[in-house]
Amino acid sequence: MTARSSKRIELTILSDEANDIAEAIRQRIADNNDFIGADGHPLLTLKQIAQCPEDVNSEAVTVLLADPDLASRIIDTCSALTWCQSTWAGNAPLLNADKKNYILTGLKGIFGKLMREYVFAYLLGHARNVKAFEQNQRAAQPIWEASKRMPLNGQTLGIAGLGSIGQALIPVAHALGMSVVGLTRSGQAVEGAYAVYTPDTIEAFARACDHVVNLMPDTPSTQNMLSHEFFSALKPHSVFINAGRGSAVDDDALLQALDNGALAHAVLDVFRNEPLDPAHSFWQHPRISVTAHTAAESQPSDVADVFLENALRYINGESLNYQFDFAKGY
Repeated sequence: MTARSSKRIELTILSDEANDIAEAIRQRIADNNDFIGADGHPLLTLKQIAQCPEDVNSEAVTVLLADPDLASRIIDTCSALTWCQSTWAGNAPLLNADKKNYILTGLKGIFGKLMREYVFAYLLGHARNVKAFEQNQRAAQPIWEASKRMPLNGQTLGIAGLGSIGQALIPVAHALGMSVVGLTRSGQAVEGAYAVYTPDTIEAFARACDHVVNLMPDTPSTQNMLSHEFFSALKPHSVFINAGRGSAVDDDALLQALDNGALAHAVLDVFRNEPLDPAHSFWQHPRISVTAHTAAESQPSDVADVFLENALRYINGESLNYQFDFAKGY
């Protein structure tokens, strides 16, 4: 794509990884004619690079590339802001702020490959009962035993939230011989999913699944959606994986369901409050695996690539990718 406009971007980066992101951007725009205007001057300049909101002159911010939690602390004072490119897929801190008169774009298109590894690492580990064989091997007297296994082949994977990340799981599920059902707000058909349920049929969704992955965004309508009714409808052999948002899960309902044997195991990557309190019951529960919000972490190079693709669209007056709808919350 070649820039056809003299419109320029003065970029503010506000992120824990601001310096690494800035360096990745510099490397990509060096000698890149797409970012050189007709007058020979750069169309993109790095104006402010900061790791702390206090180091940003918010009144001078016009285009912002930022971590949402940090940006939310200054967003309402960014009076000249026209566009914010988030470094996260989810943007609850910004969606909950008062300011709405700007374009907000999310970080998408990069997490699917990482989420596939995360989800199926745990599903396969459970299906093949890896822990039991390790314990047998390391016992004082090694145990030769065909420990119980339950292959994924022939089972059904439920995906709550069938956006781009959720859809990336479908081909792998099919390759392992699994069927896929989904849960979405609209209930519209999704290629590769033989059924798609809506929140008002969430118990039917749960009953259709052998295992469930939650990838729903954090919105008012998804909070505590995964409640007693949902967990009680799962199968005793079910694995529940939460790699979406912690607010979707009723923690007490999940603990009660695990204690009652309503499901076999929970793999939790996201929580209502992070870091997870060391005293929280999740840490010590024998049927819970905690993975500290590491399911699908972006790299500075990924952030730079998504931003620069949108930057060219912005310069050329084109619609930006991955825009958020403030009214819907995603």
